[in-house]
Amino acid sequence: MSETIFKAPRFAPRKGQPFYQELTQRVNEYFQVEGISKKGNARLYIKTAILVGGIISTYLGLVLYAPSFSNAWILWLLMGILISGIGFNTMHDGAHGSFSKHNWLNEMAAHTVNFLGASVLMWKTKHNTIHHTFTNIEGVDDDIEAGSLLRMAPGQKKLWIHKFQHVYFSALYALLYMYWIIFTDYKKYFTKKVGQVPLKPLTRFQHISFWAWKALHLGLFVGLPMYNLGFFPWLAGFVLMSAIAGFVLSIVFQLAHVVDKTDFIAPSQNEPIETEDEWAVHQLKTTANFAMSNKFLTWFLGGLNYQVEHHLFPRISHVHYPSISKIVKETCEEFNITYHEFKTFSSALRSHVSHLKQMGIA
Repeated sequence: MSETIFKAPRFAPRKGQPFYQELTQRVNEYFQVEGISKKGNARLYIKTAILVGGIISTYLGLVLYAPSFSNAWILWLLMGILISGIGFNTMHDGAHGSFSKHNWLNEMAAHTVNFLGASVLMWKTKHNTIHHTFTNIEGVDDDIEAGSLLRMAPGQKKLWIHKFQHVYFSALYALLYMYWIIFTDYKKYFTKKVGQVPLKPLTRFQHISFWAWKALHLGLFVGLPMYNLGFFPWLAGFVLMSAIAGFVLSIVFQLAHVVDKTDFIAPSQNEPIETEDEWAVHQLKTTANFAMSNKFLTWFLGGLNYQVEHHLFPRISHVHYPSISKIVKETCEEFNITYHEFKTFSSALRSHVSHLKQMGIA
């Protein structure tokens, strides 16, 4: 049986990209006038030191002092939060090449995800290449393909259980991190695909790196703490840590794309999907911001509550998103393009739940 050939969706270059060209020019002018780099700065590096130092200290507290679970659970919970924070801030900017102007620092930052159990090789294809290019395009964007238990887009098959997905979704989100590090990375590796999209062939070094990082994580987060703490205390702590990390990571990305305001592009069985919009306009139709005035969330989430700015300018560090958001909003108004925004985290969450409920009955 012949393998299906992936046909990449196409945007509308025939009409040019007037919006994105104008917006890019204005954003570039902002950095030139201010005389600052588009990459990370001291604020990001201090935050990275806090997050990385925090998880190392917490981990050492667990494995060296081996407290009973009645005391250790708070350390496991804190590690789950810190895993999310490192993912949002350090790894994410590093993987996009926006952490630093130095590529070696970007790679170091990106590889923190390897230390935490996932594969940066698989992440860059899944997130940078596919999700950022084909956002909310059904059958292509792997971020909205959550398996049979969740229906996130109108073109996905509806099952009877989806009537209840707005109730049980949080339990599934809590499984994301564990599912990611023990299954989906390996699935991508062995099938050589992310969903329908083929992976670029890995070099010998990349093959070795993939397995070496997985082995290191297994030793650090499974073998050593299990030996020092005992099997059941380790298992309870590892599940707690993974559930916290999984839920926090999942909900932040879902609030940016899987809400009532955003668009979804239906799949095509025979021909490549063709949109009527230029790429940047497509990003604005499929992405939403939330809680932009909440400084703590902006700090902890690595600016991912400014998801619009991130999708338009992924190679600009998140520390600049609040400033350039003003330029993006003004340009959208001039071009009569809707800028999706939720004023608070709770309003975005309600919209996400509402969307899931609608997908379960529509």
